[in-house]
Amino acid sequence: MAAGTRKVVLTANSVWNIVNFRDGLIRALKDAGYQPVIVAPAESALQARLSELGVEHIDISIDRSGVNPIADLQLYRTYRKLFSQIRPVAVLAFTIKPNIYGSLAARALGIPAFPNVSGLGTAFIRGGMLQILVSRLYRQAFRACGTIFFQNPDDRRLFVDRGIVNAGQAKLLPGSGIDLDRFAPAPQPEGPLIFLLIARLLGDKGVREYVTAAQQLRCRMPEARFQLLGPIDEGNRTGIRPAELEAWIAEGTIEYLGTTDDVRPQLAAASAVVLPSYREGLPRSLLEGAAMGRPLIATDVPGCREVVADGINGFLCTPRDPGSLGRAMARLAELPQAERQAMGDASRRLVQERFSELVVIRAYLDELDRLDRSPS
Repeated sequence: MAAGTRKVVLTANSVWNIVNFRDGLIRALKDAGYQPVIVAPAESALQARLSELGVEHIDISIDRSGVNPIADLQLYRTYRKLFSQIRPVAVLAFTIKPNIYGSLAARALGIPAFPNVSGLGTAFIRGGMLQILVSRLYRQAFRACGTIFFQNPDDRRLFVDRGIVNAGQAKLLPGSGIDLDRFAPAPQPEGPLIFLLIARLLGDKGVREYVTAAQQLRCRMPEARFQLLGPIDEGNRTGIRPAELEAWIAEGTIEYLGTTDDVRPQLAAASAVVLPSYREGLPRSLLEGAAMGRPLIATDVPGCREVVADGINGFLCTPRDPGSLGRAMARLAELPQAERQAMGDASRRLVQERFSELVVIRAYLDELDRLDRSPS
């Protein structure tokens, strides 16, 4: 196939995920002579971003959190039909259902797929029969994949130990990578401390623990502010109910900042970034906060502990424990501003050394180069 006509599919459970986390990869693919095609549910607010990137977008329907086998079978059929029409040289998949059903459809058509396990989701956090089912689906989907990318060593080890993938297939990536020029360091803000949690409003992200910790700290730190930025996700089994959110706002516990396509102003205004999640792949909010020179407070769980060096660039706390989270936040509040700035500087250095977007882009281009060199 001639240079410039080699199509590469990027698929995820939302366009937002791709245009916000993979825009650097898309540009690099175009520079290398590939034609990226985004396959993901449409979002009208992001049409300008898609036009700016100059890529083809195909709208599909994905029930992100549902467990309806008929809907999932339809997703597989949709992928298979689209891939047979597009005939990409490879499929780059992100998020759970595109990883599974996109890889299965690519396998059926003999198209190489490179799934990226960016987090294990509720199924692995809660366990039970759903975890068993999802593990079987992963095993079938990933069987023919030459490379599966993981974002932290715990997730990679779990998949290898359970026989879901072979060790030779599983490669580590530093998350989705950070554009270090775009997320430039900002000085610690003056005035009262501002804690910021950026996440989808889910129980599994530790949102309720964050609110409880804020309620407990308000007596000791009346001037401190506790902010929450991210979308409501009522379709998720652990989603925060709108009535809960409204009650927290009404009692003055938190400031809800809604959603945004650019988190940099909120990060620059914050004193620290908080993520009390139950489990992560490699959390983007912590990486972005670290890149902008913010101290971090997070749970000692897979994904989070890759970004937070306890006592160096932030503090780790016990998952599902608002008391432990509150103590970590109080420790940070007791530090002089100069020490908080030093922690933020350490965060920036960590991202520079380990989490540059260029490392991620190079890994994908290397895999595609290997396809070009392999016998047809």
